[in-house]
Amino acid sequence: MGLGAENGVAAMAACYQRFDPAAYLQYNYTPPRADFERKDSIVPWKLACLHRAFTEGDVSGELLVDIGSGPTLYQVLSGCEVFNKVLLTDFLEVNRQELRGWLQDEGGCSLDWTPFLQHVCKLEGRRPSAWTEKAAKLRQVIMDIVHIDVHCPQPLALDALPSAGADCLVSCFCLESVSPDLAAFTRALGNIGRLLRPGGHLLLIGALGESYYFGGPGVKIPVVPLNEAQVCASLKESGYTLIRLEVYTLPQDMRVGVDDVSGVFFVKAMKE
Repeated sequence: MGLGAENGVAAMAACYQRFDPAAYLQYNYTPPRADFERKDSIVPWKLACLHRAFTEGDVSGELLVDIGSGPTLYQVLSGCEVFNKVLLTDFLEVNRQELRGWLQDEGGCSLDWTPFLQHVCKLEGRRPSAWTEKAAKLRQVIMDIVHIDVHCPQPLALDALPSAGADCLVSCFCLESVSPDLAAFTRALGNIGRLLRPGGHLLLIGALGESYYFGGPGVKIPVVPLNEAQVCASLKESGYTLIRLEVYTLPQDMRVGVDDVSGVFFVKAMKE
């Protein structure tokens, strides 16, 4: 990494010092973006992609690591039924604090995750009332919530993972929104790949055509605008074999002014 790249990464880190988890959750994880009555709402689409990926039978093992969890839990609601151990990670203490609030179950949460839990239970063919069992299961399998820096060749503390590595990584809207440019995005993909065992899976969700998003009132955070071809090329360059790429295009009323995202990609890939 040259000096320019380091400066870019430092500038991104500075941007995030004003990140507001409660505002971010409000912008992205309430209707219309999280409307479980609507087939074309963005959050149900993401949950369906993850449900499918985790139930096809090829993703298995002991340990699932969520890269850049942010203040959200939806991305591990299907995975917690497959893996006995789930590690949540984020760069920001405020996000780790938000997740701890849910984990400790003392009402310290900025968002009620119940409708998300109920929706995934429905996808699994269980009654929505099974959400309490799912919440208990998730609290049981989360080992820890730790600091991560995807721009470091060694993104996690050395003792955070068993030496064999993770069996599966999930990462949603993290890499493109913490990277100053496409090269940094690709390097970050390679860095997190070091946490994954060979033959392990990566489930990646990210923004297409997004140049910024608001991480709080007046907190405008730059994003690397990606297209599908760039995502595929970066994966290949970083040592992953693409299994599937799916794309969701935002309907006009999902464009609520908190970002300029045009679509979302879902990738299922395997580390070579």
